[in-house]
Amino acid sequence: MKQFNSMVYLGTLVLALLCTSLNANAQLDLPRGSQKASVSQTVGISKIYISYSRPSVNGREIWGKLVPYGMNNLGFGTATESPWRAGANENTIIKFTDDVTIEGQALSAGKYGLHMIIKENGGATVIFSKNSTAWGSFFYDPAEDALRVDVQTKVIPHVEQLTYNFVDVTPNSATAVLNWEKKQIPFKIEVNVPDIVLVDIKKKLQDQPGFNRQTWEQAAAFAMNNGGDLNEALKWIDDAITGKFFSQQTFNNTNIKAGILNKMGKQAEAMALYESFLPKASVLEAHQLGRQFIGFGMKEKALEIFKMNAEKHPDTWPTDYGLARGYSALGNYQKALEHLKIALSRVPDPGNKVAIETNMAKLEKGKDIN
Repeated sequence: MKQFNSMVYLGTLVLALLCTSLNANAQLDLPRGSQKASVSQTVGISKIYISYSRPSVNGREIWGKLVPYGMNNLGFGTATESPWRAGANENTIIKFTDDVTIEGQALSAGKYGLHMIIKENGGATVIFSKNSTAWGSFFYDPAEDALRVDVQTKVIPHVEQLTYNFVDVTPNSATAVLNWEKKQIPFKIEVNVPDIVLVDIKKKLQDQPGFNRQTWEQAAAFAMNNGGDLNEALKWIDDAITGKFFSQQTFNNTNIKAGILNKMGKQAEAMALYESFLPKASVLEAHQLGRQFIGFGMKEKALEIFKMNAEKHPDTWPTDYGLARGYSALGNYQKALEHLKIALSRVPDPGNKVAIETNMAKLEKGKDIN
């Protein structure tokens, strides 16, 4: 066990405690040498917070000197062997609003004291202690460890003030990094976003958000797209469509239900659902349905929908645009071009006019516009 310079460390602690006592008695808020800071990151709907104090290099030798390698007797407190407090002054604190994994190992939601063991060979052990209220590492007790993970440090350009940050943020993870002097200490945090969101959704459906149709639609869509229970998602979207005081069939919830049915292998039911909605569809909704059927590879059915839309909404530019897409999908570029010219003569806005002209150029070159 390496012996740290206990008199210097004890003197620093006594001075810090004396300043704290004077501040309390005089009720003055005085600046610190190592300023407090905090950083946070959201992953999915889960929050991660780090609160710490920021010492400066100030020309000192940091690793192996100011921050000794390994575990050390700091000469004060109850700990005979202490890690580094991963900052200055009080405990560095890390908080998770939901369960996470750190470098692949599970850690429950909560607030932890963050400590580190710096190794001379370039590695580090990151410690998450259940004790988040102690001063530094003077009272560190390994029995209070919630988790330890080993990581590899990295060499970085000089960073004068100790800084925590989050990098490599993805929809399901983020890497927390401590940067100081020329060393970076990273640890990857992963969150089971779909499970956490679905638990939150179920709570909210029982509360005020559950009193409107859009909440049930969003819940069903999230479950469908993120590995949720499809039977549960189907129940949620059915409630949005019919049977509740807020229920109403719309193009959006019809699409969501059809998507769920498709994922359940019930394609015939999905197609029948689309068919049942067609009489209620607006000109643009019917146009979009036709485009979706082209995407399904049902080109003849798509043209059928575009023709029905043209009969129901004659003399409107989207219907001719749709017919052009239908004929183009079937390879009849001449017929498609005729309908695009009609659509061009009726379209009122410059943006869609440009889109139609672009597609006309494609058809003239023998290219499909879908």
